[in-house]
Amino acid sequence: MKIEEAIQQKQFSNAFQKAHVNILFTAAALSQQTSMALKPYRLTVQQFNILRILRGRYPEPMTIKDLTSRMLDKMSNASRLVDKLIEKGLVVRNTCPDDRRRVDVVISKTGLQVLTQASAAVENMYELAQQQLTEEEALLLSDLLDKVRMDESI
Repeated sequence: MKIEEAIQQKQFSNAFQKAHVNILFTAAALSQQTSMALKPYRLTVQQFNILRILRGRYPEPMTIKDLTSRMLDKMSNASRLVDKLIEKGLVVRNTCPDDRRRVDVVISKTGLQVLTQASAAVENMYELAQQQLTEEEALLLSDLLDKVRMDESI
């Protein structure tokens, strides 16, 4: 469905406005789909992102500051998200013995298991996307989005 039909807007002021609105609309739709895929695992998209980051460094711990710098949504409160993941038993937080102000976070064995299952559900979404785009189109789209973000203020 074209963006004009999806949001019931006949025209845009220019192609850049149309592209901008389309990116925002598509990002919201993808986020909603991802949320639905993660719902059975009681994870939010942001929590899933933190678990994936921690898995990438496993078994090494990370600080909250390091997590924040790697998160997809820089506006998320990483400390609050980590607290929720601790409550679920998916991550462990340890105070650094050398610097008591530093807090290290590591994914737990349970976290790794849940992440494996949740990742499979998200991978199924990618398989559905493959029915809509070729690999070449997906790479082109990714390159174009990188180009849009070249200005770090975006």
